[in-house]
Amino acid sequence: MAAFLSCLLVALPLHCAGQTNLRSPEDIQIYVVNTNFTLSWNYTGNDTNVTFSAEYRWFEDTETNGTEWKGLPGCQNVTCTECDFSSAITEYYDMHHVRIRAERREEVSPWSSTFEMFPYFLAQIGPPGIALQSMNGVIKIKVSPPEENQVQKMWLTPLDFKYKLVLWENSSNSEFRSQSIFPTDIIDDLAPDTTYCLKVQATLPLELREGLFSPIRCIKTTRKVNDLLCATNLRILALNMEFHLHWTNQYKQHVSYNVQYLIGYLKKLHDDYSVKWLNVHGCENITDTQCNFSSIITATSGSYYLRVQAINEYNRSCLSNEVKVDPLITNEIGPPGVKLDISNALLHIQISPPGGSESEVMRDYYDLSYQVLYWKNSSNNEEEIKVKEIKQTIGSISDLTPSTLYCVKVQAFSEAYNKSGHFSKEECIKTPGDKILPLIILATFVIALIAVFLVAVPLVFALYQAYSKIKYVFFPSCQPPLNIEGFGGQLFSSPYLLTAEEPVENCSIIETIITEEVNQTVFKDYKHSKQSSRDSGNYSNDDNTSGSKVSEEMLEKEAV
Repeated sequence: MAAFLSCLLVALPLHCAGQTNLRSPEDIQIYVVNTNFTLSWNYTGNDTNVTFSAEYRWFEDTETNGTEWKGLPGCQNVTCTECDFSSAITEYYDMHHVRIRAERREEVSPWSSTFEMFPYFLAQIGPPGIALQSMNGVIKIKVSPPEENQVQKMWLTPLDFKYKLVLWENSSNSEFRSQSIFPTDIIDDLAPDTTYCLKVQATLPLELREGLFSPIRCIKTTRKVNDLLCATNLRILALNMEFHLHWTNQYKQHVSYNVQYLIGYLKKLHDDYSVKWLNVHGCENITDTQCNFSSIITATSGSYYLRVQAINEYNRSCLSNEVKVDPLITNEIGPPGVKLDISNALLHIQISPPGGSESEVMRDYYDLSYQVLYWKNSSNNEEEIKVKEIKQTIGSISDLTPSTLYCVKVQAFSEAYNKSGHFSKEECIKTPGDKILPLIILATFVIALIAVFLVAVPLVFALYQAYSKIKYVFFPSCQPPLNIEGFGGQLFSSPYLLTAEEPVENCSIIETIITEEVNQTVFKDYKHSKQSSRDSGNYSNDDNTSGSKVSEEMLEKEAV
């Protein structure tokens, strides 16, 4: 008895001091699907009759201390290794701490390591709800967002959900087909009288989240009725933001058409959009198989859906398949306008944006760049086509060959939409000739002119001097007076030239009065000019030559 009491006394202090054989739970995990929280763990002890209890606390922000530890509702005295505590968590964006321990009667294990969590970032998207209907060879599907009927919601913006469909035939060796769908959509291109199985997954692309797939549902298709009244082969032609819808008419009798459109975002809603289709103005009750619907494109960021309603003479109607329009994607970029000019050895290119200068959509939304192709237009087919990319609507090209015909065409392209436009018409212009050759010719002419001037001036001067001498010799400007011309019957001659004496007539001049003022100088002038006076009319002849000499001697004596 003494020994038993001593052991009991030894054991009691140890128990009071917190000593225990129970092990702490390990591998704490929390799974969150929508607003459903599940705590799980592992327990490696061999003890029996062990229960588990958990505590939690949360932090409203990271700078304040957390609340006091509290018992976690739904996870008190549980006998299995998981529990649901969804009712305890209402703040999905606050940090929470969770811990758990093992218990057996009065004995408890140490607390496990603390698990930290932010509920929203840990949460997984739950499976959506689906409803199916088979009609006219297609399957109509309606998708409900996760948490549709829940009061507490983890996902506050269900419109952000995108839905992914996986479809396959319910047979062996079937291929899976995956596509994106709207909350209310039609699955076509199906084989008739065939059972198809499908599942749907909700995603949040902006947050890179993928949810759980819905349960698999299967449905059998029906045969499609081929109604010739329906418009077929719907196609859209769009150029420079001008949109045209074309279709094919199979009906051989009178038929009229109404073109209808639906704004794309309405399909993202979970409401029924079948009553929200509108008629395109100007395309109501028409008999043509085309329609210009540019007037409905009021926004470039959204999408549109179009369909054609055919009505026969009996007021029976049929709706065509739908066609989707994404304005900036569907539209094609047309050719730009191009003007060429040459100045200062540069080829200047002026570009008008596709659609004209007033097309703000083409200029602003596409953020256009331009690819310029230019080449020498010659008979040589091997001329290289050069490419230059410019961002502005004005560009220039250098390194041109003079007197050469250059051709240019331009293509607009948008890197943002990976879209290239149509090429413009070829425009050609000829470069001017080389300016060096005219300069050389001008310089040569000036030099030659100077040389001619330098040679001609002395030559003209020399010729002028020679002319003056000859004129002075042969045509002197000083003539003897008429009263002494041929005085003494002898001609005056030039003192510079010796001429043979010409036979002249003999005659004598008798002067009754001789003036004494005739001095030696006059006589000398007379003597020198007698040879030249023979041209002034000498009336002497050969027979009177001696008489004229005698008269001359008499004049000399009288002068002395």
